[in-house]
Amino acid sequence: MSKIPSLNYDRLITALRRDGWVVVRQRGSHIRLHKTTRKEILKLTVPAHRPIKRSTLSHILKQARLTIDELNNLL
Repeated sequence: MSKIPSLNYDRLITALRRDGWVVVRQRGSHIRLHKTTRKEILKLTVPAHRPIKRSTLSHILKQARLTIDELNNLL
């Protein structure tokens, strides 16, 4: 298993958009994204931080149902 990278929010948003996520809105320093699957609508909130804490990024990846290797391929 790879180590969680240190990323700025803009690079993470770009990678998530490549995976099919859509930016729905932004309020303050939080960006809301949605992804529609066959069974459900996944929702995700990304903080607009430079860089995003690794623990926060880990939780975001779990909610997005992505592995670290999949994220690295999207970057």
